[in-house]
Amino acid sequence: MTPIRTLVAGAAIAVGLVWSAGAEPRAVKQYTIAKLLNTIAISGASFSPDGSKILVTSDETGIYNAFAIPIDGGKPAQLTTSTTDSVFGVSYFPGDERFIYTADQGGNELNHVYVRELDGKSVDLTPGDKLKASFLEWAHDKKSFFIESNERDPRYFDLYEVSLAGYTRTLFFKNEVGYSFSNVSPDKRRILMRKEESRKKSDVYVHDLRTGETRKTAHHDGGDVLCNPQHFTPDGKTIHCLTDMDHEFQYLVRENVETGEKEIIEKLEWDIVYTRMSETDKYLIVAINNDARTEFRLYDMASGKQVDLPAAPGAGVESIQFNRDDTAVAFYVHGGRTPGDLFYYNLTEGGAPLQLTHRLGKNVDPDDLVEPDVVRFKSFDGVEIPGILYKPHQADATAKVPALVYVHGGPGGQTRATYTPLIQYLANHGYAVYAINNRGSSGYGKTFFALDDLKHGEGDLDDCVASKKMLADTGYVEPARIGIIGGSYGGYMVCAALAFRPQEFNVGVDIFGVTNWVRTLKSIPAWWEAGRKSLYQELGDPATQEEYLRKISPLFHAKNIVKPMIVLQGANDPRVLQVESDEMVAGVRANGVPVEYVIFPDEGHGFRKKENQISGYEKVLAFLDTHLKKP
Repeated sequence: MTPIRTLVAGAAIAVGLVWSAGAEPRAVKQYTIAKLLNTIAISGASFSPDGSKILVTSDETGIYNAFAIPIDGGKPAQLTTSTTDSVFGVSYFPGDERFIYTADQGGNELNHVYVRELDGKSVDLTPGDKLKASFLEWAHDKKSFFIESNERDPRYFDLYEVSLAGYTRTLFFKNEVGYSFSNVSPDKRRILMRKEESRKKSDVYVHDLRTGETRKTAHHDGGDVLCNPQHFTPDGKTIHCLTDMDHEFQYLVRENVETGEKEIIEKLEWDIVYTRMSETDKYLIVAINNDARTEFRLYDMASGKQVDLPAAPGAGVESIQFNRDDTAVAFYVHGGRTPGDLFYYNLTEGGAPLQLTHRLGKNVDPDDLVEPDVVRFKSFDGVEIPGILYKPHQADATAKVPALVYVHGGPGGQTRATYTPLIQYLANHGYAVYAINNRGSSGYGKTFFALDDLKHGEGDLDDCVASKKMLADTGYVEPARIGIIGGSYGGYMVCAALAFRPQEFNVGVDIFGVTNWVRTLKSIPAWWEAGRKSLYQELGDPATQEEYLRKISPLFHAKNIVKPMIVLQGANDPRVLQVESDEMVAGVRANGVPVEYVIFPDEGHGFRKKENQISGYEKVLAFLDTHLKKP
């Protein structure tokens, strides 16, 4: 294969405030959260065998179900009819319109893998009460497929091959050391796997079924290097991997697993987040995390040349999927003010891509919503902190508005410049929102990513506090009315802010946040075993560092909290148990501080049902209007 290219690109990063052009204050129509959530969440894209329709997942019915969208833009057809558990469509079968989907039970994350038959009936390929399973990929010959399941040992996922005829299942690889699977070679001789050693170190392994040997590949020289396997090339002897060896960011390398010969394929000043082969192996897809937005590059494998993709109309492309013969693609286009819509593009015919969905509700004018700006500021110690700023249209120096610092999940997540209904809801109702990517966030290099290791509730929290000055410096934010909001790890940061910096934020909005790291780290799901060591190295080991974990856990410092808060929690959450929020709420109420507590009995870690999202977010706005806005 002709080498694609090696590219080392520098990115100039401006430090300071960047405001939306021509941002004169103006009145806007204010929308209910129901209208902003009337966007119909859509994800996934699998072409039917004849290429005439695309399998997607949609919450059009109020809960996620599988739908088929015709490529000519016709009306979507509902394929599953669940009213209780969210269903996520995965892939059509290669030769007929059976399809694979996954579902858990009430948000407990114990997903099973199902086949929806041509007659509409479903077959559970992974029956059982306490297992978790997922679809990996189709075999290259399309006569079978691979699934992962932890039914044998709750800690580890074994790999099974399932035949198309009769769904006969065979154990393909018994996983006894915590590998995660990436790809099976086209000839089914080799398995490409990853082994996580720490937050800073992971290795790539190739298992040879013919010899029984499992061998670590030699594309790095040891030390703290993150290596993420991607896939085999068509010959089955070469792999593509991402690595950050001697570089701040993940870049793409190719290695021959038989000779050890390797070369750099693409190297940038941003992370390459994943690569994938197209359906016939004609193209290589490269996805880049470019300053909180996804950038795609497409290469012809024979020539190594980059192939032009259609321009995204007014926004950025977030994912690409090829049809069965690589003549057409489906892709999602996301904008700051518009949710991700699905487009179809015929590569052989050219022309303009066809928009298949129009997710933003017809009653919502995108001009009333806020286009986010990427804004950086210098934190308390001079470290540059990036984030996404939403300025309400109503705001200016003569009409200052309250603000919220929005903290993402993780730890190690990243807020991206895409449509977020809750943030747009708050901005539409007159709240400036700064979605901070505090130290420890991904996407900004491995040094930045590691800055909060065993320092949570310290520098990362001080970044949030320091962002208040940046908000005040805009001239349109009222410095005395700034709150903090976040979910999961972001919810922890909310509780930490109220407990450890009790006078800095006026209110807190905690959405299923960790409050007791000792209990959380002791009760992590069994299937997280492969990453347990890494998690402990980042946050602390509850067996040996309990005193430290109690120190950074807001629950044990709830007596310090004097500012109002609202807490949202799913009763079925397997990551942040309900008891975390129960005890936090009780502790703060004991101080005589106003606390509103909202529990959803049919949700887990993240609220999937639209009625619950509407109810919860309405309560958040009402709480903020009461406790943060001026009377």
